[in-house]
Amino acid sequence: MADEKQTKRYFVSGNVQGVGYRFFVQRVAEKLGISGFARNLFDGRVEVFATGSPAQLAELRTALERGPRFSSVSGVREEAAEPSPRFEKRFVIEPNA
Repeated sequence: MADEKQTKRYFVSGNVQGVGYRFFVQRVAEKLGISGFARNLFDGRVEVFATGSPAQLAELRTALERGPRFSSVSGVREEAAEPSPRFEKRFVIEPNA
């Protein structure tokens, strides 16, 4: 089924902290109807956990690669993840990890 939900975890590298990247991801995810979270990692990357249809996740990935105006994305690593009931209804910004 093309509309079956999937969950993915993205690790975004580059100049992605202190430039509004997590808030950019939250706006894009809400617009696309994706649930999950974004948070800064101590190594300078941003982690994005997202649940949506394959088409929604493909659009999110394109946005993650572009980033907001003052960011500079050098890479996006993607992996499959298990859905979490905690993040099934909305997209939030989580505390730093």
